[in-house]
Amino acid sequence: MLNSVVLMGRLTADPEARTTASNLSVTTFTLAVERNYANKQNGERTTDFIDIVAWRSTADFVVRYFKKGQLVAVQGSLQVRSYEDKDGNKRRVYEVQADQVFFAEPKRSSGDSAPSRYYDNPPPEKTEEPAAFSNGDAGDFTPIPDDDLPF
Repeated sequence: MLNSVVLMGRLTADPEARTTASNLSVTTFTLAVERNYANKQNGERTTDFIDIVAWRSTADFVVRYFKKGQLVAVQGSLQVRSYEDKDGNKRRVYEVQADQVFFAEPKRSSGDSAPSRYYDNPPPEKTEEPAAFSNGDAGDFTPIPDDDLPF
């Protein structure tokens, strides 16, 4: 069966490191993900808040490099957990178990301002086409009758 989730959104809070009793790193965080369409009445987009859980080295990576408000991409799978609350009611939790978490915005410079480009290297300079391609003349071609074409 296929169980694959890919999301891009902004962190709603700084991820916090936790460790299980068996000494495994884990972190949970929430992504604010805008839907692709806007409300017809007011033109606003609906935002979904999706819980994400990351384990081991992925959790360590998230805690170390990501902060509230950052745009991140998550690839993982949907996980459903059931539990009983303190009043004895059965509850279900839907969350994404992150396999990979990626930076989804350009690296910020040492200041707080966003960079002007999405790459560190300057864009390649435009080069002029070779003379053979730029000054071709239609008179160099021989017309072919339609009956000779294979299609």
